[in-house]
Parts: sequence; C-alpha cells; structure tokens
Amino acid sequence: MSTLLARAWRSVAAVGVFVALAGGASAQDKKPETGNQDEIRALLTLTDEAASGKATNSLAIKWEQNHFIKSHGDKTYVPFTVSLDAAAFTAPTPVGLYLRVAKRGELPPTAVAAASKDPDKKKKGKKDETKGAGSQVDARHEYPFEDVFFIDIPAAVAGQPQLLRRAFSVSPGDYDVYVAVKEKPVAGATASPKVGVLKHELTVPSLDGDFTTSTVIIAAKIDVLQTELAPERQAENPYTFSTIKISPSLDNKFKKTDEFNIMFWIYGAAADASKKPNIEVEYAFHQKTADGEKFFNKTDPQIMNAETLPPQFDLAAGHQLTGSLAVPLASFPPGDYRLEVKITDKLGNKSVTREATFSVAAQ
Repeated sequence: MSTLLARAWRSVAAVGVFVALAGGASAQDKKPETGNQDEIRALLTLTDEAASGKATNSLAIKWEQNHFIKSHGDKTYVPFTVSLDAAAFTAPTPVGLYLRVAKRGELPPTAVAAASKDPDKKKKGKKDETKGAGSQVDARHEYPFEDVFFIDIPAAVAGQPQLLRRAFSVSPGDYDVYVAVKEKPVAGATASPKVGVLKHELTVPSLDGDFTTSTVIIAAKIDVLQTELAPERQAENPYTFSTIKISPSLDNKFKKTDEFNIMFWIYGAAADASKKPNIEVEYAFHQKTADGEKFFNKTDPQIMNAETLPPQFDLAAGHQLTGSLAVPLASFPPGDYRLEVKITDKLGNKSVTREATFSVAAQ
C-alpha cells in the first residue's frame, strides 16, 4: 500500500551513537553572580514584584517553547526559548537576564512577610520566612533554580523575532518560571531602561526509572560540531549536546525544499547480558486531509541492539540511546502532517508512542 522512503532518507546520527549530556544537561543550580550588584538587585526586585502581581512591563516577553531531557539523578533538564518584542531594540543593547524557577504559587519572602498576620511567629518556633527579604544577593531565599546573565541583544532584523535561549535543571514538579530582562542604563540617557518579566507555569515530568523518552525535538537543522563547546559558552547554547547542535523549529513549518529533522533520547530500557538494549523505533507519517487523517508513508524501523550498537556501548555506564531522523520533504505534498514515533523495548516488553506535528508549504 505504501512505498518505503527509507532509501531517500538519512539518519542525522549513526544508530546507537550516544550523546553525552555534559554541560547543559548537567547544569548546576547557581546563585546570581557577584558582579553588577545594582543590576542584579534590580532584576531580583522586578521578579519579586512580578511574583507578587505588582510588575509593570515596558518590554514584551513571550514563552515560545521548551523541551524535557533527562539530567543527572532525578533531575530533568529544561532548555527553553523566549522571544522579545522585535522592535524593542534598534541597536545592539546590553541587558541583564535573570532566570528564576520557583515552586508553583511560591511567593518571594517580602510578600510572605507582608501577608503574615502572626506577630508571635518566631516565638512559636516557626521558620522565619522573611530571612533574606529585600532581594539581598548574599543572604537570600533559596529557589529550586536561579541564574543571572549579562548579554548583548543584537539589533532587530526585520521579520525575525528576538530570541533568547537558556535552560535549567530541576526535580519533577509544578513550577513558576520567571524570566526577567532589564536594559542596562546608559550614561546620559533620558528614557527609562526597558524592563520586562515573564511568568510561565510549567509541570516538569520525571524521566527517571520507567521506560520513556525525552521530548521529541523538531529541528530546523541539526549540525555536528568539530569540537565540543567551551564550558563558558554552554549557557547560551542550551540545545548543544556534546558535538550535536540542534536548532529547534519554532513553528514546525517547512517548505518542500527543506529537510524535516527530529531528535530525542530513550531512557529506562532493559539490558541483556552484554549490557545492551533491544530497541525498535518505528516512524509513520500521516497526512491531514479534508476527509480526515490518512496514512502517508513510513520508514524502515530503526534498530538499536547488540548487533547495531558500538561494541563499547554500555547502558550500565550511562550511555545514551538517541533516536533521530532527517527527511527530505520534496516528495511531501503541501499540507499538515503528524509523525507517529513508536519506541518498543523488546527485552522489557514495553512501548511508548510520541507524536510530532508539522506542515509543508510549496514555497
């Protein structure tokens, strides 16, 4: 009924090649750096006000996307993309960027103190939640994750959004993610610096233990670097893993002259005596039509086992199983599509299914 397109398709990475999640995926929880103290305090205050419902923004920030990838221990690595008002900066502009990940509904210490009606709180032996209030850098409330960066925003390019990408690692749970951006003051400037704070609710899943996968990342392109990034460049490149650089697609819209790329990681697979899994990945494309969805085509299954994996591959040593596919879209009629990815653990007798939707335009 269908013709296999596998011969016309190529895999981005060799089957079974594992990607070490060093750098971004092992990011450590950090406190704000000690330089630029006034700017740091201003960013913290802006975020505290936003958490208390009092912020006034002069800079629009939009949460575009995020993905979930296993980190160390029980933590999940969350790379994300936000966009700024494209017309906000007409010239290269230095800004401070503050990232805070708080438990869902958690208020800053100043708001907790203001809301407290119990003057005998300390006498009753309760925890003093106001310690560190006032957004002090040296003695502050502990959040699951926070970091601060000072970067230069390039001048806006017509028709292109201003994108910022960063990441954090946290344990599974419900969180409020704050992204605060503040333009650094310029000597002699009369206008107030542009400021903006985005609050985004996020539920972070557990990727530890059970047979599961990361989010399927739909990429505009995937590049293989000659060398790994220097550690100091990892924060600004949260979608670079070892020598694999992923450029996520924001809208999942492609042209027939493009290539459709995906990448994901597989976790919790059972192992045989050689410490290798037996995984089968099936890729099936479905086209959405006026009469409903219909099957379009599929690839040959991707097999990861003792015969296809490198001899040194060892699940017990933490080696990663990577699923990836790169598909030329020349044979795809214009329209909307759904890719169904079925991953089967033949040793563990388990399977999971993931989906990715995208569209193809003639030009």
